[in-house]
Amino acid sequence: MLQRYILFWLVASSGVAFFWPEFGLSIDPFHTAGGSAINVLIVLTMFGVGALLPIGEVDQILQRWPTVLTGTCIQYLSMPLLAWSIVQFMQPDPQTATGILIVGCVPGAMASNVLTLAARGNVSYSVGLTTSATLLSPVVVPIALWLTIDDQVNYDGWAAVRLLLLQVVLPVIIGHLLSRFLEGFRQLADVAAGTMANLSILAIIAIAVALNRGGVTQASGGLLLALAAVNAGGYLAGYFGGASIRLPESMRRALTLEVGMQNAGAGIALAKQLFGADSPAVIPCILYTFGCMLTGTVLATIWQWTTTAPSETEPESAAAQESSR
Repeated sequence: MLQRYILFWLVASSGVAFFWPEFGLSIDPFHTAGGSAINVLIVLTMFGVGALLPIGEVDQILQRWPTVLTGTCIQYLSMPLLAWSIVQFMQPDPQTATGILIVGCVPGAMASNVLTLAARGNVSYSVGLTTSATLLSPVVVPIALWLTIDDQVNYDGWAAVRLLLLQVVLPVIIGHLLSRFLEGFRQLADVAAGTMANLSILAIIAIAVALNRGGVTQASGGLLLALAAVNAGGYLAGYFGGASIRLPESMRRALTLEVGMQNAGAGIALAKQLFGADSPAVIPCILYTFGCMLTGTVLATIWQWTTTAPSETEPESAAAQESSR
């Protein structure tokens, strides 16, 4: 239920965080948690993601690695280039521009796997893409940011490498290895890991909203338009990129959602680590979360009513089915 109505819970939790001062209470739990809580929560999120990765589907990555790697290359080429092009066109202030670039550079989100299931896409391929992009992120993301961030912004590339390696990749690997080799842990993960990961990402975004209440309210129409362009461009790049390498329709849908939907938790954590929790660079990451969840849900709903050819679909994994409940 939490995953199925994640957009509702996202709006509700962030709304409570945003309007908390209006309740007249002396304690603000979101400010009390502060930016340090985001570091812990991103680890919990990615640990839960790793624990939930279906073993059979992870094994398939090795068997179909050329297709997975090609899809990941489409994502890591198109999204940073889209973000950079839009920044060059709109010329926002350097910190906001950096936030847009972070949105374009981070790996795809776990939510894309669930929406791929709803969209009648290839869930196995979606899981492969998310795993591949996440594992490559400590190498690719810092390079992409180094190539695109304005010289006016002080950027510590090694800090980005450390954060992505220690808080994103390592928890995924540990969670998956525990799930793969410990049956008891696997059973526990099937019950609790999805809920833990989703609650953690909701808390990350709620805390980020609370720490940047002023910036969220002052977000310009130009910023919203820029983020919408990145999101729409990502969907187009994913779908037509998949068509260019002759993927079947079900795999194009998986690639489309993977490219257009970015890991907001990683983006927020990265922006906070590099520039501070109250930096304007965090705002685009927060806003993109709502935008890509909304458009991804709408797109998946449309595709849900548009069937693919029987030969193009694969049986849905039990884990994917469970995550949609």
